[in-house]
Amino acid sequence: MSDTATTGKLRLWQAIAISVGFMAPVLAMSLNGIGVAGMVGASVPLVFVIAFAGVGAVAYGFVRLTSYFNHAGSIYGLVGITVGPRAGFFGGWSLLGTYVFFAACTMASCGVFFEAFLQQLGVTAAPNWLIVALLAAVLVLALNLRESTVTANVLLLIGGIGIAAMLVLAAVIFGRAAAGSAPNGQTIDVVSTFTPGDVPFGTLMAASVFAFLSWAGFESCSSLGEETENPRRNIPRAIAGAVILGGLLYVLMMFAQSVGFGTDAAGIEAFAGSTSSITDLAAAYVGEWFAVVLAFCALAVALASTIGSTAAAGRLLFALARDGFGPKQLGVLSKHGVPGNAVTCVVVLSFALCAGLGFAGVGAFDAYYWYATIAVLCMLVAYSVASAGVIYFTLKGNNTIPKWEIVIPVLGIGYLLYVYSQQLGTEFPYTLFPWIAGAWCVIGLLVIFLAPSIAQRVGAHLTEELGEPDEAATTAGKES
Repeated sequence: MSDTATTGKLRLWQAIAISVGFMAPVLAMSLNGIGVAGMVGASVPLVFVIAFAGVGAVAYGFVRLTSYFNHAGSIYGLVGITVGPRAGFFGGWSLLGTYVFFAACTMASCGVFFEAFLQQLGVTAAPNWLIVALLAAVLVLALNLRESTVTANVLLLIGGIGIAAMLVLAAVIFGRAAAGSAPNGQTIDVVSTFTPGDVPFGTLMAASVFAFLSWAGFESCSSLGEETENPRRNIPRAIAGAVILGGLLYVLMMFAQSVGFGTDAAGIEAFAGSTSSITDLAAAYVGEWFAVVLAFCALAVALASTIGSTAAAGRLLFALARDGFGPKQLGVLSKHGVPGNAVTCVVVLSFALCAGLGFAGVGAFDAYYWYATIAVLCMLVAYSVASAGVIYFTLKGNNTIPKWEIVIPVLGIGYLLYVYSQQLGTEFPYTLFPWIAGAWCVIGLLVIFLAPSIAQRVGAHLTEELGEPDEAATTAGKES
């Protein structure tokens, strides 16, 4: 495919917005530090530094491969052209499960944060969360059927406002702690927050599981490579930019939250016992009005994350259908140049998943957490396949990647396997989730072995669409 800039295509900053919108940093900063604080006490920022390194090793594979290839199927295309169509299909199928389940969980989170927003306003009667999820689905579909640049701009606006609000809160916390006017006399404690103290290394690594989830979806912009200007340069930079931006923001905000609650026993207990750390700190350090603002930002970011996940899932489903798996109608572009049928299918399926739990009496928060866990398990499989893909591609040759660099994806795979082992639940219904995610991945394997003609068609289409890396791609790989 041509790398020439085309009118209406995504620019670098818009591609970054797609990935950051999927990651939903405001949600991550509101929820993920709580579980970490319960395990490691004041060392929450250190755990996020560890996770940052792990995610970087995983992201390396995407950065390298997208500097040579770009494809609407993300892992499906990247692994399919490097390792082979069977591996590509399996990785793509696993990633499709990730995106669909994430879309369902973020759709449910719209119900969670809408109720939280009403509570901040003093309204105790909230509508059924399925009604909120349905309204979110309609809005998400309307936006995703427009040009991808429209989606990216919406994500950029929502994400930018949320991140700006987080930075304001961090500045106030640091300022009051430095001036000695913090609510409970909290001070800026760098030593306790960035050293393990008495916490064992194994516990730090186990806690990094929660932190790792904060970067989930960093690669989602790779599914829009065919809709991006100069993709072999901009997509790798967008992926790296999303990971680095997210990492710096997460470490800073977790440090701010640790300082805000305090690093003594009382502060650690307050952090670990919070239900929304950001809004609690906003109320304590700024005022109730700012807590309302942040609650609204969380709701908007939940919606933005649903937009990002359904956009990525729609592109992946489109790519699979275009290459012979699924109804042909799903492999057709609309007049706006987006896979409208595939996106519609994903949004309907995601709401159906929410409705299934909602009608069974499951609350929005449980629906969010359950589907998020299943999505993460599928994601770890997909990311491992992508890391294996860059190892194979590097050793295969016909590229400029130094052989020694395979150490990085090997470390990434090791980290992913460890994270997967930590996701195995010990209580019902969490014991079911690895089996559900595993069943989804097994379906992909069954398709490969029971319908080999599909893999053959996939291989033919991938070769036609991507081919071997040409001189331009090799040059882009050097520059990335």
